[in-house]
Amino acid sequence: MSKIKRLFLKEKEAKKLLSEFLKSAKIHPYQLPALKPPIELAKTDNEEIFLINGEPIFAKSNNKLFPTLASGKLLSNLPKATVNIGAIPHICNGADIMAPGIVHFEGTFNKENIVVISDERHQKPIAIAIALYDSREAEKLEHGKTLKNIHYVGDKVWQTIKQLGQTK
Repeated sequence: MSKIKRLFLKEKEAKKLLSEFLKSAKIHPYQLPALKPPIELAKTDNEEIFLINGEPIFAKSNNKLFPTLASGKLLSNLPKATVNIGAIPHICNGADIMAPGIVHFEGTFNKENIVVISDERHQKPIAIAIALYDSREAEKLEHGKTLKNIHYVGDKVWQTIKQLGQTK
C-alpha cells in the first residue's frame, strides 16, 4: 500500500477545485449534496482523493477528476447503466462496458458525461464510466464499447479509499 499524505486545501484552492470537478465531470451544481469547503486531500504517489465532511466525494487519477464509488448521495443523482452479472468480473478488472452487457439505462446523458455502473442483482455501484455516446445512441447499440471504465471496485483509487476506512 502507498503511504497517504493528508492535508486541507485553502478555501480559494478548494472552490477552484470544486468548479473544475463540476466542469470536467459535466455535473450540474444542483446534483451535488451541499458540497463546499473545507476539502481534505488524501494523496498517494498516483492518486488524489478529495474528502468533504470526511466523505471521499471525488478523485483525481491520470489527470482526470471523477466521483468516487464511495461518494454516496452524489452517485444517486447521476445517470446509471445496469449491467448483467456476467459483465461484473470484467468491469471489476478494468474492462470498458460493452453494449451486450448492459441491461438498461436510467437517466439521460451526453457523450463524455459521467455514468454510474451498477450490478443487476443488488443495484450497487461497481464502476464509474465516461459515456462514449449520448444516451439515445447508447440504448440502440447492440455491440461494441459503450462506456469507458475510469474507476471500479478494486482499483487503486478504491484501495486508497479502503485504506482511509471509507468503503462500505
